[in-house]
Amino acid sequence: MNRSGKLKIFGIRKSPRNSRMRGIKNRWIVNSLSIVVIILVVVIGFFSVYITDYYYTNLLTSLEQRAQGTARFFNSYLNVSYSDYYTSAYQYSERFEEKNKLELQFINSTGHIDISTSGLVAGSTPNTPDVTGALKGGMLSSWIGIDQSTGERVLAVSAPLLFSNNQVVGAVRYVTSLKIVDRQIITLILIAFSIGLTIIIFVIMSNLYFIRSIVNPVREINEIAKKIAAGSYGVRIDKEFNDEIGELCDTINNLSVEIRNAEKMKNDFISSVSHEIRTPLTAISGWGETLMYMDDAEEMKKGVAIIMKEAKRLMKLVEELLEFTMLDSGRLKMRMDKIDVAMEFEEVVYMYMDSLRKEGIVLDYTFDENIPEITGDSERLKQVFFNLLDNAAKHGGSGEKIDASITSDKDWVIIRIRDYGPGIPEEDLGFVKQKFYKGSSQARGSGIGLAIANDVINAHNGELIIENAEPKGTLVTVKLPIRIKANK
Repeated sequence: MNRSGKLKIFGIRKSPRNSRMRGIKNRWIVNSLSIVVIILVVVIGFFSVYITDYYYTNLLTSLEQRAQGTARFFNSYLNVSYSDYYTSAYQYSERFEEKNKLELQFINSTGHIDISTSGLVAGSTPNTPDVTGALKGGMLSSWIGIDQSTGERVLAVSAPLLFSNNQVVGAVRYVTSLKIVDRQIITLILIAFSIGLTIIIFVIMSNLYFIRSIVNPVREINEIAKKIAAGSYGVRIDKEFNDEIGELCDTINNLSVEIRNAEKMKNDFISSVSHEIRTPLTAISGWGETLMYMDDAEEMKKGVAIIMKEAKRLMKLVEELLEFTMLDSGRLKMRMDKIDVAMEFEEVVYMYMDSLRKEGIVLDYTFDENIPEITGDSERLKQVFFNLLDNAAKHGGSGEKIDASITSDKDWVIIRIRDYGPGIPEEDLGFVKQKFYKGSSQARGSGIGLAIANDVINAHNGELIIENAEPKGTLVTVKLPIRIKANK
């Protein structure tokens, strides 16, 4: 596999180093900040409206109460005489203690100011809606606007002065500047805005800190993934947190180790298969050249026998590779039928018995009567039996004996093959069914025979159990269900 192929597997494209990280940071800040800003704008907007209405309403209510109270007080003087009213109004304005906050005006029926606590507007005509409402409408009225004499925004409240027959003869008017109130409102809004700005800054800083805690590990994971894609299998990421990022680190680390192991097994497999192919090819090539110049009939016969034997080895290896490829890709289908599994196993045993005898190995076969039929693929199961017996001969032949048996119970047909060789090292025992795995074994073979056998047995909903026997040797157990649904 070339480097471009590895990059393609991981789906990594070459791009500016930090562009993606900056993209995550920008999107995160924009999205989170947009929500915060919208909320703050709405809150500050409502606060501004509320605080403005609160101050204006309280100020208006206070002025209305004072205007009504003053009007009731002077209405009693109007019932005596106008001169008494005027004298009292003048004296009241002279004693008015809140001249620095409010302006008190007494307006006659023509709309002119007779008396004013400021003294500057006496004789002028305000002609504002509050004065008009009090004089012509005979009701308490208010107005907010620009005072013509000062140019300030003011709040004015006018209450009608009534004679005994409820005739409006004038109005009492209170005027106050809104400068201080507006300043207080603006100050409070600015304070609210400052608090909102502080919140935004805090959100930005906390987001930057939080994003760094995500982006930096993601960047490191990205770099490690690039290294893995470039062929540095087995590299690991330092795990700092037990969260989703930590789980991702564990996943990448496990992936790196698995790829390293797979790469090692692939290389071992290629080396093993190359050796397995080279050995018979060397024998075939050598004997082929020898036979070209040989006249001795016996030697020629011997050479041809060796060539045929090695050719069979090559054919078997190629068949294993083809079958494994088909199994691994899911293209090898089982042809499930009712079969006599005892007869199939017995055929393999007796076919193998003679060749084992020539190698000095005794094959002891025992069986139960009335083994029930099962649903299975006879050709694939026979291939499994051949592989298992071949493994027993290769790895346990030094024990000069192999036991084979077939029994059954209520649910299973059980086949056992036991050799008396050195057994399987404990560190290899859990991996021998993995594809390409040969472990510490130096015996010939591709390392895929047991993987094929395991896949076939699994396709039959059975179990393939490999364990060491006492005092030595290996015991392989195949369990096939008596009742099985056919795989189509």
